[in-house]
Amino acid sequence: MAKQTYKPKKNLTFKDIVKGNFLNRDEFTIHYRYFLLIFVLMILMIYSNHLVNQKIEVVNQLKDQAEEYKSRSAYAQSKLMKIKLESELIKEVEKDSLMALETHPLKLLIKLDSIDGKSK
Repeated sequence: MAKQTYKPKKNLTFKDIVKGNFLNRDEFTIHYRYFLLIFVLMILMIYSNHLVNQKIEVVNQLKDQAEEYKSRSAYAQSKLMKIKLESELIKEVEKDSLMALETHPLKLLIKLDSIDGKSK
């Protein structure tokens, strides 16, 4: 029977991690599936964070557009209210050399005696 010799495990140093020597150790080869799973999960997390950031940018752009449309609407409504004022209408009519009526117009009613439209 072969005699097994005891090898003390070398401590993992920062220099080994930077050089990539930790990949050659026995612990890595035993647990490579877990390291692979952690790596895939990290990639998925980064990708999902990227997608969330893109959606946040789109939402912010839509909020800015909504605010702009609200301000345009408020401006148009104020302009419309100003145009509807009677004093503004009188000014516009006077530019066309028309005058405002002092009295209201009369309504003419015509009565027909027969259904045919013939009057007597």
